[in-house]
Amino acid sequence: MKVKELAQIEGFSAAVLCDGEREIGGVYIGDLLSWVMGRASMDDAWITIMSNINILAVASLADTSCIIIAEGVSLEEDVLKTAREKNINIIYSESPIYETAVCLNRSI
Repeated sequence: MKVKELAQIEGFSAAVLCDGEREIGGVYIGDLLSWVMGRASMDDAWITIMSNINILAVASLADTSCIIIAEGVSLEEDVLKTAREKNINIIYSESPIYETAVCLNRSI
């Protein structure tokens, strides 16, 4: 599944869609940034509730296909602006993390 296709599924919406053609190869869930940095795989969709700008560095280092911000958490405009500058896809999900992962797992 491509990131742009994920953004079109009910319950998901694109916050930043720089590279919608990027393929999602798996799913990683985590909020401890150092843990995610060392364990998320390239092309994973990373599900988190973290909202600070450091998520962008982790997504870049881990080379995730997108960050999915779950549970209705929103990001500040400076984080979104930096994500656009660094070509990092960000998707919002209103659902809890578990439900977000289950929906995503069914789709990829």
